[in-house]
Amino acid sequence: MWEGLVPFVALSAARARKIVAEWRILTQLSMIAGWYQRPPGALEWMMTYSPTAAPLLLWLTPALLALLLYGLGQGFVKMWITEVPPARFCLYFACARAVVMVCYFFANPHTPVFAAEGRPVLAIGVLAYLLDGAAWIMYFQSIIAGPITIVGTLSAAYPALTILFAHWFLGETLAPLQYGAVALVIGGCIGLAYQPADAANKTTGRAWIPLAFSALVLWGSAQTIVKYDYRLGATDANMALYSMIGALLTLGVYGLWKGRAGTHSVIEWMRSFLPMGMMASGDLGVLIASRYGKLSIVSPLTGAYPIVTLAFAALVLRERIMLLQWGCIAAILVGMFFCTS
Repeated sequence: MWEGLVPFVALSAARARKIVAEWRILTQLSMIAGWYQRPPGALEWMMTYSPTAAPLLLWLTPALLALLLYGLGQGFVKMWITEVPPARFCLYFACARAVVMVCYFFANPHTPVFAAEGRPVLAIGVLAYLLDGAAWIMYFQSIIAGPITIVGTLSAAYPALTILFAHWFLGETLAPLQYGAVALVIGGCIGLAYQPADAANKTTGRAWIPLAFSALVLWGSAQTIVKYDYRLGATDANMALYSMIGALLTLGVYGLWKGRAGTHSVIEWMRSFLPMGMMASGDLGVLIASRYGKLSIVSPLTGAYPIVTLAFAALVLRERIMLLQWGCIAAILVGMFFCTS
């Protein structure tokens, strides 16, 4: 019985191999002839459907991490802002960003930064982060010169300007539902940034107005130029290096100029470097998310960090959340859901 089965199995296997070989030949010929078309895979469909040619999680994950790190960093700044001058925060921010970005640069494959063919990309990338650094300096100056109630609210609206720039200069468009979701996120951020006026801290003069408005414009311009640089062929590793250069030339110089005087204690370094390290890591998350996602969504999503700061203030600083803030939190969460849908 078994003696007759062995030749049958061998013959069947030989026929199966022949059929498979013939099928492969026909498949290859049909592909060469051009009339064979296979259905696209899930990733290919997503890349065809998405204008950014990248899966959702490729930009959403770093964007949400940036949201968390920004919020926690701002919470620690809120805790220790009275103990560290703003100029020193700029200095420590530049140092922290240099450490984070250099580590990311050397930990990932990267193209030659100073090669002749890559110098236009280098120049545009550094320009973007020079504008970003200048925006931070003007923001800190406006806090000193003006009412934090208005300055904080105005700075929370910069994603709206970024969306306009992305539409005008990059040609980005969103679905009507996504525009509504973005409006919810930005409106919620503005509401969370608002603080009731303090009669004891009224300021006179209007020097803070051009500073705050300039910071708003520079932040929107910087993010738009970063996205444009990616379209020219920049990589996120090289962009991290551009970020470090821009920070050292702006925040670093300003911090040394205005904040080097006086004593620098170890406690001050720790209390400054921890939140600034979080902020720098958040910048890295935005940098990566901006490469793979739509800037019109990445900017308001990562700019919604006040929701994390508010949770930090409630849990750690024991601050009471007002009814208006609860409404803003709900608006941000609903907007975030529809932004990524």
